[in-house]
Amino acid sequence: MLKFFKLAILILAIAACKDQSNKKEETTTAEPKKNQSEWTYLFDGTSLEGWRGYNMDSLPPGWTIKDNVLTFDTELGLEQNYTGGRDIIYGAEEFDNFELYVEWKVPEGANSGIFYHVKEGYDGPPVVAPEYQIIDDENYADIHDLTAYNSQFGAEHPELLQDWQKTGADYAMHTADESQKQLNPVGEWNSSKIVFTPEKVEHWLNGKKLLEFVPWSDNWKAKKNSGKWDSAPDYGKFKTGYIALQDHASPIWFRNIKIKKL
Repeated sequence: MLKFFKLAILILAIAACKDQSNKKEETTTAEPKKNQSEWTYLFDGTSLEGWRGYNMDSLPPGWTIKDNVLTFDTELGLEQNYTGGRDIIYGAEEFDNFELYVEWKVPEGANSGIFYHVKEGYDGPPVVAPEYQIIDDENYADIHDLTAYNSQFGAEHPELLQDWQKTGADYAMHTADESQKQLNPVGEWNSSKIVFTPEKVEHWLNGKKLLEFVPWSDNWKAKKNSGKWDSAPDYGKFKTGYIALQDHASPIWFRNIKIKKL
């Protein structure tokens, strides 16, 4: 009897080990859950799928792919003659909280920008959406006449590019920390990153953080209501929207546009 009892215990132990082994195998071979923080390419160099003009059903003239680069192919226009551009949006999806990464380069005298939380139905993205400014800091004021435009905002030296107009700024809202700025010369690639959460927004350039602010805070509202946007009631109020790229009458090149949901 004792011998039979020992044999029964051995059989039960072997069965238990086999069951645990099967469970372990099931655990390790189960279909992995999709990582919600994976990067999604909005432009990978091969397709413009998802992109269209602001308030349009198709891409406006000038936007194309050249050598795997998203290009706005045009002649340089002067700031004093600018009456509006042909901005484009990634219209396949709206985003709320995100990390956006973009590589870009500009020619001498160029101006552009990256918008987020864009809504359509307005004259253009600038009156409704925050903008990461892209511009030729060094040469822009030498090529373009900024006096008339900047004088309306009370600039002490309206002929100069203002701090809130320089690369990396949250345009007309928050200025970039110039001590952290490493802006490559015209014709060379730069990388920009925008991180947006309701707690904090960050602008990065070439691996350096240039600024941060709290969206919709009392400080944010004070800035919004005391400058360029005091007559734009819907500026910055939306908490989700499209990503957009600006045509400001100058050539520009973008590549490796990708986003991560937060």
